[in-house]
Amino acid sequence: MQAQDYLVQLGWSSEMRSEEKNIESLGIETLQAEPDDQKQEIDTSIYYGLVLTKKYFGVGVTLMLPHRCPSEADSPSQIELKTATEKSNSESGLDTKPFLASNPATIDGYVKECDDGSDNDDSASKLDSDSNWHEDWCSIGLLLYLYMLQGVPIGLITAIPLILQTKGVTYSDQAIFSFATWPFSIKLLWAPIVDAVYCKRLGRRKSWMVPCQYLIGVFLLVISFFSSEILGTEGEEVSKPPNVGLLMTIFLLLNFLAATQDIAVDGWALTMLKRKNVGFASTCNVVGQTAGTFLGNVVFLTLQSKHFANKWIRSTPSDKGLVGFDGFVFFWGLVFLLSTTLILIFKRETTYSADIDDTNLGVLETYMVLAKILCLTPIIWFATILLTGKIAFAATDGITDLKLINAGITTDKIASRLIFLTPLQIILPWILSKKTASSRPLNVYLWSYPYRILVGIAIAGFVYWTPSFREENGEYPYLYYVIWILIYHFQQAAHYCIFLSTMAFFAQISDPRVGGTYMTLLNTLNNLGGNWPVTLFLKLTDWFNKKNCIRQGTKILLYSCTAKGDESSCIANGNVCEWVVDGYYISVGICSVFGLIWYFLLYRRIHRIQKLSRSSWKVNFKIIK
Repeated sequence: MQAQDYLVQLGWSSEMRSEEKNIESLGIETLQAEPDDQKQEIDTSIYYGLVLTKKYFGVGVTLMLPHRCPSEADSPSQIELKTATEKSNSESGLDTKPFLASNPATIDGYVKECDDGSDNDDSASKLDSDSNWHEDWCSIGLLLYLYMLQGVPIGLITAIPLILQTKGVTYSDQAIFSFATWPFSIKLLWAPIVDAVYCKRLGRRKSWMVPCQYLIGVFLLVISFFSSEILGTEGEEVSKPPNVGLLMTIFLLLNFLAATQDIAVDGWALTMLKRKNVGFASTCNVVGQTAGTFLGNVVFLTLQSKHFANKWIRSTPSDKGLVGFDGFVFFWGLVFLLSTTLILIFKRETTYSADIDDTNLGVLETYMVLAKILCLTPIIWFATILLTGKIAFAATDGITDLKLINAGITTDKIASRLIFLTPLQIILPWILSKKTASSRPLNVYLWSYPYRILVGIAIAGFVYWTPSFREENGEYPYLYYVIWILIYHFQQAAHYCIFLSTMAFFAQISDPRVGGTYMTLLNTLNNLGGNWPVTLFLKLTDWFNKKNCIRQGTKILLYSCTAKGDESSCIANGNVCEWVVDGYYISVGICSVFGLIWYFLLYRRIHRIQKLSRSSWKVNFKIIK
């Protein structure tokens, strides 16, 4: 039974009373309330331990809800009423209990979700049993499609470096093009603008999504007519090298538009779906983006490959693939323009939270909201978790592929893993959707975390034994690749379980009033938490590495060949540069030990964080206004 079912319409206000011994002795938890004009909208919360006071005939009456969770069988008469002091009660001679218990009331102030201490999702919240994707199937389908569209330019951007590499560009040129990937890492800078500036007639999210998708379509069409100018030409009398600077500029703008569309779609997902189904937003995000990235990367690279076409499709060989870069981007440009027009005409924005449309914040006020969000205690703890949790996987995620390349595995075989991984990426979110859509999605995170650490250790062992599989001709047998793909699937299954659970939790705790900014903040923290440990351990691994130059056919130590130049000199002189210490395994060991310690220290904290009331993640807009 919720507290508002049996508290007064007589102007009750709540205040902190924890300093009173009679309240502390009862074990009643009290909460500091806000003024009456600063109420917050609360969803599916049970209130307990709240102390309310009112002057009644000059007597300070204190109303306290029981510490235990109220049940449906409780009646108002079971609420315990105590006077502020025994003296005032005895002097007044009033028996306030029957009068007060018979009056309904409203609670103003912070509230806390009632919890029985159980980890059972079914008892945690109404959200678990009520979430039903069938009621939102149309919106879920649209979100899947929007995220798929978003994934296509992302896939193209990840495919371009491979095309440039085949054209003989330098690593410096690759570094220049890498700037095109920056917008998704810094989109928090303009996310408040996306939340604050919009056209009411068009809708808060469509005001940004529609023009961004139109511009993406136009960019793709323009690129298709100038592909030879930016990517260069080969096989002609006068070949042209790729114009890397122009290519970076074009795809930087394209990625900026995709990142802005991502902010709008993330925010729209929070209001397009009913609140009880908002956990499905993460499933739509992962499945849709994965499908789009697959289309923009794997499908594109396969269709434009002359080797694939000549081996599997054509009877007469040709020096071109089935589809060129210009034809591929032209097709998707048309898809973006047509899809956006249909969405503009037929899809209206719908909100399931009453306070969203009443939230009219300016740009500066939205940045102030962002600052206040960062000061929330739950956000501080959750940011700490996001920024440190992926240290456990840094060496495995960032260095393993480099070690395999050193062992003679070609880059095209490493890239081909995505083909085998795609079914897992699409199916797994649907398998986990019931758990991630529950009120405790981080349970999936906690189950998967130690498993992923163990898989990382197994991968390090696989890398260690890789040279023993190599045949005399330098190739690896099919058995090796089968084992490799199986282990990689286990690793990625754990990775996606963690990713899905965090994305689902993001969707649940984000305030729909500033949904784009809130989701972008959480995604930025999540991305930073994955990036900085990899950079750190790449540096540390290089520092841990030790190699010695040994004279060919002997065990005579000549000098250290850890540096790249010394290694080349050693090999050029006919000697052998042997590993003394391989920093990769040291880094994997450090990361794994850190991860296990981190897990045991923060396990309970993560449980407590996901049990908090959703109101704990909201800020008071009226203070800002």
